[in-house]
Amino acid sequence: MYEEYWGLKEPPFENVPDPNYFYKTEAHEEAMKRLIYAVERRKGACMLTGEVGCGKTMVSRVFIQELSDKKYEIALIANPSLDPIDFLKEIVYQLGIDKTADSKVELLRLLNNEMLENMNAGKDTVIIVDEAQAIEDVRTFEELRLLLNFQLNERFLLTLVLIGQPEFKEKVSRIKQLDQRISIRYHIKPLDFNDTARYIIFRLKKAGLEENIFTKEAVEKIYGYTNGVPRMINVICDLSLLVGCSSKARVIDSKLVQKVIDDAQ
Repeated sequence: MYEEYWGLKEPPFENVPDPNYFYKTEAHEEAMKRLIYAVERRKGACMLTGEVGCGKTMVSRVFIQELSDKKYEIALIANPSLDPIDFLKEIVYQLGIDKTADSKVELLRLLNNEMLENMNAGKDTVIIVDEAQAIEDVRTFEELRLLLNFQLNERFLLTLVLIGQPEFKEKVSRIKQLDQRISIRYHIKPLDFNDTARYIIFRLKKAGLEENIFTKEAVEKIYGYTNGVPRMINVICDLSLLVGCSSKARVIDSKLVQKVIDDAQ
């Protein structure tokens, strides 16, 4: 709607986990390094947490893109709020296993066979559980723990990557048998002011605009309102571009951003 007015090829502040718009702060790069390390070294289980809207899902999508299809078979569980049997069925489905079963024993046998076949073919199995804080059934947590029993004497047969909001850490901490088996952990924090400014410029450039149309004062307003949370930054910047287009503005200044903030409250 506003792309032509601002000289953009596409909207720069969409709230979707598009790897092309992955802005690499030190924190996000560190998160990536730890996830890749956990998988490459077959560490069994790792955990990535962060506040709502801080880019965990984006990291997970870039992480998946980084892994070679030839070396890894990946199951992404995006909605893990399931009972134990349905949770196992979803893993079977996401791994592309063309068989199914209704009993836990049969499902675990299917998973075990798939992991052994992957190992014999020189591939590792990776199970990524996104939005893991949505898991409410204690029995499903128990299935997560038991998945780590898929191992040989010298190695795990899978790597379990758990991604969730801060409350997920609290849930896991109450299940000592699972908590103690998570060897790699990282927590993503919101952007600071400098990264907020660079984040906005990065997204504008990705969308085809070389010049920065957000004034320093506008960025200060955005940072003050969003506290550096990327999802909220996207919302305010997107609406600012829309309002700026409607009012024929030449730049996005602090007054325009304040109007957007006032309208959002």
